[in-house]
Order: sequence, then structure tokens, then C-alpha cells
Amino acid sequence: MSTLYTESEKNIRRTYLYLFGFFVFIIAIGWAISYLMGSMFILYFAIFLSIAMSFASYWWSDKVVLKISGAKPIEKDDNPELYRITENLAISAGIPMPRLFVIEDAQPNAFATGRNPEHGVIAVTTGLLSRLEKAEIEGVVAHELAHIGNRDVLLSTIVVVLVGVVVIVADFFFRAAFFGGMRRDGLGIIALIGAVAFLVISPLLAQMMKLAISRRREYLADSTGALITRYPEGLARALEKISSSPEQLSSANDATAHLYFANPFRGKEKKSFIHKLFMTHPPVEERIKKLRNQ
Repeated sequence: MSTLYTESEKNIRRTYLYLFGFFVFIIAIGWAISYLMGSMFILYFAIFLSIAMSFASYWWSDKVVLKISGAKPIEKDDNPELYRITENLAISAGIPMPRLFVIEDAQPNAFATGRNPEHGVIAVTTGLLSRLEKAEIEGVVAHELAHIGNRDVLLSTIVVVLVGVVVIVADFFFRAAFFGGMRRDGLGIIALIGAVAFLVISPLLAQMMKLAISRRREYLADSTGALITRYPEGLARALEKISSSPEQLSSANDATAHLYFANPFRGKEKKSFIHKLFMTHPPVEERIKKLRNQ
């Protein structure tokens, strides 16, 4: 049976696996371009890039996400009730008190980030604080604490950085193949075709990398959050209010959407099989149903 501790261990292993895979991927691309252009400098640069980005994504990816989201840090005096709610729930969850951030936005939503529980961060929108009742806010905060406790946030946040780098590398590969003076023999033509194909499929590859952060993580965080608060109905009501809010989250983008408590893009919650396949979150109705059947 999955617990907060076993899931934490699994996510730590997955994190190192993703970082290693990214390292190998960038070096492989660098070797291919170096070979086809007859310059080992590109391979050396690829090795440096893979090491630097793997290191940076582990240590600073949370800062990147907070910057992209426009989140601002707050102290206890800025919002004593939110601080008190988070502190009490963190004690119940057995993890350190996370730092709190607020996003100035009318849409009620939230996300968590941080490389480990000792550096956890929870960011909430002003819309969430103004529209949700205390029990509902507790449900959302407990859900995000669950993500921190089982280290979903480390894996999710690193993916934001690595996906961006994959797309950049794909673009560079294409430009190098087309304009960089690659060999024009049979092997060079094959490489050019491969570069075009890679450029076309790289957005899909990037999306699949994000979806590697399984939607089951949201179900687990819902379940764990309900256990922390001992009141599943608060979290269920929060999901109902947040999903029914029509506002778009101004700072949301495709790279960070999977981090949020609920899908930040309104009007895109269609129910077709293809759409469900590429959703970053499970259907809200299913999450609510599971909470109320606990």
C-alpha cells in the first residue's frame, strides 16, 4: 500500500532517473552534431550544458517557477490566518513549515514547489484566499503539503526546466543541421531529415515528459490531504469552487500548468478520450467522487 514515505522514496529515485536520462540525451545530441559537423567542441559544450542544467534544475528550479508565476513571499504578519492554517497542518503531516507565497490573481488556485520538505514552498492566489472558506483552504493547503511530503514537487518542478531545455535543443539541432554546414553526403541528408523530424516531435516529447508526472499523483495528494485534515468534504468543496471559477490565471502557461492544484486554463476541460490522454490533471468530477467515497 502506498504511503507518504514510500511515495517519497519512489519520487527521489524517479528524480535521479530523469536527471540521468536528460544528461544522456543532451550528450547524445551533442555527439551526433559534433560527428556530422566534424567539431568536437559541440560535444564538449553538450556535456557542460547537461551537467549545468541538471545541477541548476535541482537547486534552482523552484525559484524559476516562482518567478514565472509572479509569486511574492509573505510573512506571518501579512496573513496570520493562512500562516496558522499551514503551520498546524504541517505539524499534522509531520513536515517542516513551508515558506508561503501569494500570487495576485482572481482565479482561486495554488501550487507547491521546493526540492525537499526542508525547502518547501506553497503559493496561493489572492482569489483562493478571498473566495474559499477556512475548511476549504485547509483542504487545498493539505493537498499541497502532501505533494511536498512525497516529493512530487521536486519531480514536477524539475520537469518544467528540462522540458524547456529539450525544446531549445531541438531548435538548435534543426538550425545546426540546416544552416550549420553539416555534411551533404548520404549520412548528412539522413541527419537533416532526422533533425526536421525531431523538431516536429519535440513538443509532443516535451508534453509526454510532463505527463510522466502521473495524474495518479493528484489522486494520492487528495487522499493524503484528506487524511491530514480528517475532513475530505472541505477539499471536495474547494475543488467544486475552484473548477467553477471562470477566470483565467494570467501567469499560467503550458510549462507550469501541471503544478497547480487544478487546471489553470478555463474552457479546456473537455471530456474526449484524446483530451483526457493529454490532461495534466484528472477530471475534477472524479477527484470529488473519490474524496466523497472515502
